[in-house]
Amino acid sequence: MSSAPRAPLAIGPVALANSVALAPMSGVSDLPFRDLAHRFGAGLVVSEMVASEPLVQERGDMLLKVRRPEHRPFVIQLAGREARWMAEGARIAADLGADIVDINMGCPSRVVTNGLAGSALMRDLDHALTLIDAVVGAVDRPVTLKMRLGWDDKSLNAPELARRAQDAGIRMLTVHGRTRCQFFKGKADWSLVRRVKEAVKIPVVVNGDITSVAEAREALTLSGADGVMVGRGAYGAPWMPGRIAQALATGTDPGDPPPAAARDILIEHYEAMLAHYGTGLGIRNARKHLVWALDRRVGGEVARKAWRRRLCGTEEPREVVAAIRDLFAVEAAAA
Repeated sequence: MSSAPRAPLAIGPVALANSVALAPMSGVSDLPFRDLAHRFGAGLVVSEMVASEPLVQERGDMLLKVRRPEHRPFVIQLAGREARWMAEGARIAADLGADIVDINMGCPSRVVTNGLAGSALMRDLDHALTLIDAVVGAVDRPVTLKMRLGWDDKSLNAPELARRAQDAGIRMLTVHGRTRCQFFKGKADWSLVRRVKEAVKIPVVVNGDITSVAEAREALTLSGADGVMVGRGAYGAPWMPGRIAQALATGTDPGDPPPAAARDILIEHYEAMLAHYGTGLGIRNARKHLVWALDRRVGGEVARKAWRRRLCGTEEPREVVAAIRDLFAVEAAAA
């Protein structure tokens, strides 16, 4: 499926390089991952979800999530259920240099929704609007909103929330094409995002199950959205948002980096995580990224298990880097 070249997005006064974003993903889109995705061409990268009250209380894990990057724009996503904490969290985000503050009303996690945050807010739009008003009123920079289609199939109220959010001053909307009760099961329905696009005049970004150039084009066609947000499609491939952006801009898919470049990116990512978190925590947090990269390159469960043991079974960084080099050397020999 082909499409016309996609124009870059603008979020209020903040102009983006293109119309493809990296999604906020807890435990994934940390600073090292966002830095890589931005460098390889993502038009927008969003922080992991930051709980507003713990941020205000200066909890260490939240402060690590909002560490200022070198790339711009700097986007911090906030979650919470109380207007006072959301407003104060937004002010802290602005003081830290955030160019954009994003509000999370899409997370389906039971831990989050049981706390009446994330997508649970779509069950009470009046309360959701108090949070939006609080954040918009607290900062002098653009505020965006990420949501789902609704709580369940009987309450697909994303268009209503979108209209009310726009009227309250939200400058861009991102819609994951599932309800909260779907979690990540089934298939995202990009066509239902079109109802949101038709309800508002601000930019709308479609999200959910966009793992390739072809899916990005189809999602844009079905939704009528202005841009796409890539989440799990970037697992093990921080270049994927940039790859999609280039394809949408030029009509030609540049493909993945060659193996030697992918190897160097993986090693750079691993070492950046150790520097960001410290060696012990960095080793543990990096393992899922190593497995995702491995699963993209190695077929057969027996072979994957053997490589997982080498990549994830040691606490010695030099051994991990050596295993990465060996993995790609074996691939090159087999080519």
